[in-house]
Amino acid sequence: MAECPSLAGCISQGASREEAIANAREAVAAYVQALEQDGLPVPRERFDTLLVAV
Repeated sequence: MAECPSLAGCISQGASREEAIANAREAVAAYVQALEQDGLPVPRERFDTLLVAV
């Protein structure tokens, strides 16, 4: 599972760490695109941490 704390509810998952990260990148891109299309501000990144639990 991968989560982007700066974007509430932006969570993804994958069968491996690499897949979870790739899926999270796609989720973040889609989330930001939706915000921009709706004319809403994109929150600034608040975290500089990657937590992976295996």
